[in-house]
Parts: sequence; structure tokens; C-alpha cells
Amino acid sequence: MKISTKITVACALLAITALAGCKGAAPAASNGGGLSGEEPSLTVVAALPTALPTPTETATMTPTATSMPPTVTPTPTITPSPTATSTPTATPLPPHPLQIEFMRQQSYPGSAITFEQTPEQGANYQRHIVSYKSEGYKIYALLTVPADQKPATGWPVVIFNHGYIPPAQYRTTERYVAYVDAFARNGYIVLKSDYRGHGSSEGPAAGGYGSPAYTVDILNALASIKTFKDADPNRIGMWGHSMGGQVTLRAMVVAKDIRAGVIWGGVVANYPDIVSKWTRPNAPAVTVTVTPFSARRGWRQDLTDVYGSPERNPQFWASISPNSYLKDLSGPLQLHHSVTDEEVPVAFSESLNEQMKAAGEPCELFTYPGDNHNINANFAIAMQRSIAFMDLNVKNR
Repeated sequence: MKISTKITVACALLAITALAGCKGAAPAASNGGGLSGEEPSLTVVAALPTALPTPTETATMTPTATSMPPTVTPTPTITPSPTATSTPTATPLPPHPLQIEFMRQQSYPGSAITFEQTPEQGANYQRHIVSYKSEGYKIYALLTVPADQKPATGWPVVIFNHGYIPPAQYRTTERYVAYVDAFARNGYIVLKSDYRGHGSSEGPAAGGYGSPAYTVDILNALASIKTFKDADPNRIGMWGHSMGGQVTLRAMVVAKDIRAGVIWGGVVANYPDIVSKWTRPNAPAVTVTVTPFSARRGWRQDLTDVYGSPERNPQFWASISPNSYLKDLSGPLQLHHSVTDEEVPVAFSESLNEQMKAAGEPCELFTYPGDNHNINANFAIAMQRSIAFMDLNVKNR
């Protein structure tokens, strides 16, 4: 063996020994997670030969790429922990039937009007208890028809939306007699719906604020009265009191064929104000542990539980408020409110009046000092103004 060959073999043995000494020096594997900020250690793995190489093999042996680590620091692959995988996507909230856009997508076909009873007649008009269909329910109503000669196109119509009356106490022919009488004597058909759950009407009494049910009944009444032979389907106005004011306002931003609306003592504020600013000191308390109004907070709590409070989700609360859609009103408004209303604050009508002005929509507001929720002390002048407004915007158009 030549000297050079011996030297080569010796060098090879020394290199193999050095490689064997590095085995097992790599750090323990990471559990995953984030970067530490330090350059990661590299593990060099070399296998010991089972036999010494022959001189010929040694003479031709060159280092392979795996025998020395690259000098470029590799970019480690990071596997995030489950909690850092991604930002969870919020589950879309379901649409609510109160939302104005949702209501506009529904149909309100009504039905033919069916005559059920003919109660005692008035001097200048005929009264009938009738029924129509709303979402499959049979809804009763009081239909009052003038006794004079019918106009060629039919009588103009006022759809009459009554305020809150305990459903079990409600009777079709009771309450609002003078109001209905005044419109009928002045040449209007008046249709006063009982709403579902009231009197003999089928269905549950759902309330006027947390559900669109009463407004749905009125929109179906609107379609139904158009089929009545004595009515002019192109001359229809709407009158609402208290809760019926909210129904009127909502109906007028959903439907396009209500020529004008008159609202007395209406709950016509936007929903955040209804939720946060409305108290009813004279409402009957349900239990002794809550205030009279908070006893009726079920619908408010239900909406808050699903959609969040008005402060946290203002978009939703705006979407259920007719006040957000005033530019879409089907006709002008006339508002009447007692300054000393003990049930609904006059500020509700005042704020709606300001919102109507800001939207560039026609609106009149009349306030009555020292009167009550029904405007009894100023009934004659308030009714005169209401009829004149309907004449201008409904009868004479």
C-alpha cells in the first residue's frame, strides 16, 4: 500500500468518527404554536459504514449534499394551534319578520269579504260585521258603509286601526263609535279590523310591537276591501290610534296604495326610543315585582337576546323601524297628540314630524294641551282636521 493511500484511509476514518459524534444532538421537536424568534437548529444525520472502504472507494469518495448542512437558514413550516387557526366567522343572524325589507317580500292577498252579521244601523250608514282571511286566519271586522248614493267609482275608504285593548275584552262593535261615525257620515266606507286574537278573530294575539302580525292583518284587510263592490280601490286612506299608529306607519312603508295616513296619539318613535324611553305609568301591572311597562318587555328581551341591544346592533333596530324608511311612505301624514298624553309621550309624534321634514316628506302635527290619550276634550276639532286631510288626499284625488 502506498503512503498516500494510507493517509487517505486515515482521514476517512477521522471524518466518519466526527459524524458519528454528532448523532442525537438535535433539539426536541416543537409542540407547534408560534415562532420563538431564534434561528432553528439543524440535525445532521449520518450512517456509519458497515465496513471500511477499499482504497479505490476512498480515493473516489466525495462529500454528499447530506453530509453538510446548507448555510442558508431554512424557513420553518409552522403548524398553528387549533385556537389560532383562523378568526371564527360570525353566524349570520336570521331575518326577522318585523324587518321592513322582509315584509315587502311577502304577499298579502286578503280574500273576498264575507258578511257575518248586521247589527243595529246608524242614521246615515249601514254597519256589518264581516270577515276576511289573513295568513289562514278568519279575521272579523266592522264594516260601515254610507247610506247615500254611491259615487260612480265607489266610496272612498278609511281603514281604521284601533289602539291597544286587552284582546279578551275587545268587542267588534264597542269603542271608537264616534270616530267611525264621523268618517261614515262624511262619505267614507270605514273598515275597522279586530286583528287576530281579538273578539272572535282566529289566531293568537301577538302584540303590536314585537310581531308584524297585526300589520299583516291590516295589509290583508287592504287587499280584501279592494274586492268589495261598493269601495273605490284607488281611494284608500288609513287612520290609527296609539298602537294602531305604529300599525299605520308600518303599513304605509310596506304597501304602495295607501294614499294618506292620520295618526292620533301614536306609538310612532323608532324602535330604540320605544325600547329605552317609553314607560306607561297607567298600564296594569302584571306582577308586583316589576313596573307596569317592564311587565310587557317580553318582545324587547327576545329581540335583544338574538340580535343584541340597539347600542350593539343599531343596523338591526333600524331595519325594523318604519322611521328608517320614511322616503318610501305611500302618502302624507297628519299627526295629532295631546301634550299631556298619559299613555304615549307627545315626543314620539314630535320626533316623527322632525324626521318627516328631514326626509322631505309632507306632514302636519297638531298638539293639544291639557288633553288625554284619546284627545277627548278636543275631539271635534281633531276630527274635523282629520276629515279635511282625508278629503284633500283621498276623497278628492
